[in-house]
Amino acid sequence: MTDLLIAGGGVIGLMLARELALGGAQVTLIERGRCAQESSWAGGGIVSPLYPWRYPPAITALASWSQSSYVHLAAELQSQTDIDPELRQKGMLILAVEDEHEALAWAERYHRPLTQIAQRQIYQLEPHLQPGFETALWMPEVGSIRNPRLGQSLRAWVQAQPNIRVLEDCEVTGFLTQGQQVLGLRTTQGDWQAQRTVIAGGAWSGELLAKLDLALPVEPVKGQMMVFAAPTGLIDRVVMLNGRYLIPRNDGQILVGSTLEHVGFDKQTTQDAYDSLYASALSMLPELSQYPVVHHWAGLRPGSPSGLPFIGQVPGWAGLELNTGHFRNGLVLAPASTRLHADLLLQRRPIIDPDPYAPAGRLLAV
Repeated sequence: MTDLLIAGGGVIGLMLARELALGGAQVTLIERGRCAQESSWAGGGIVSPLYPWRYPPAITALASWSQSSYVHLAAELQSQTDIDPELRQKGMLILAVEDEHEALAWAERYHRPLTQIAQRQIYQLEPHLQPGFETALWMPEVGSIRNPRLGQSLRAWVQAQPNIRVLEDCEVTGFLTQGQQVLGLRTTQGDWQAQRTVIAGGAWSGELLAKLDLALPVEPVKGQMMVFAAPTGLIDRVVMLNGRYLIPRNDGQILVGSTLEHVGFDKQTTQDAYDSLYASALSMLPELSQYPVVHHWAGLRPGSPSGLPFIGQVPGWAGLELNTGHFRNGLVLAPASTRLHADLLLQRRPIIDPDPYAPAGRLLAV
């Protein structure tokens, strides 16, 4: 019997397996497809919540810990797997913010580097932006990571560990239970038992918990994005305007995101979203009209109330744990969410207060 069984091989599942293995646990990771191929692949990779002052303090606590840890994590993964996650620490420029006062108050309260800058500074940072922006907020420590490459490096790392078993193309079909205790999972590759079972299935976590007659308020929220093949240096940092963003990559590609659509498990792209994303991109960076869109895709985020993830033991079911519901901030919050959960599972002192994320009181019987 393994110590820990994780259902879900996205960035949350992979990082949790890594944290547990580093703590000496025997881990089995089960993924219904290939690891890091759903929202972990489809997102943008900004290492900050969008408009972070608009989130509850519990999100700030996770994000602050994660942002500082990504520097070490990216370097370690590149060294150990020869796959560079491409962490870019160039800052984030947020244009035309209506609630600047709240943003500045949040920054002062949490000692986060965020300042208001004027027009001259905006165009010193990004001279190719659409003319006419008069003020912006500047967050110099915000970075971005190339999430498909982060997923590849995490997958390579966990597959190389002697105390982690990775089962891909393995779908969970049910739970192994005895009374009110979960003993493991039934899958298309047989039954797997463990002392603790963790559901980290992203947008699909609610479907798994429904097998135990539990209602988890996590639902799929579709996001569509596109990417332009642009020359290196057209912009050098994350730029945001009216909830949309541009993210430059090391090779010059510029990502544009994203939509928020409550359409169930539909991952089809649409022409309306394409047109909207394209218009948003040009409203920030008109020169993008000279370069082709090379890809347009959609992914499903695990939407949850207030974007607050569920981390910890499921009430009423011994041996069952959750780490899911990160909504738009899975990559942002993953290092802290998985380290906190590993602390709880391995009975270590937690890095931050775990109570705000506990599933107790937040799940309902079907």
